Amino acid sequence: MQRPMATPSPCTGECRVGAQGVCRGCGRTLDEIAAWSTATEAQRAAIVKAAMARRPAPGA
Repeated sequence: MQRPMATPSPCTGECRVGAQGVCRGCGRTLDEIAAWSTATEAQRAAIVKAAMARRPAPGA
């Protein structure tokens, strides 16, 4: 039995990748999205931190 990961996916279900290769919903790059399922907790935390910095401001 697998232990659930503590860091939840930042996916918002609004998957739209812009010209910069970043999802407009969650702020992750395509590489980060692909790596998510096998990422360690530390890697997931780093992905979430980077994604939050990339996400557009609400209403932008």
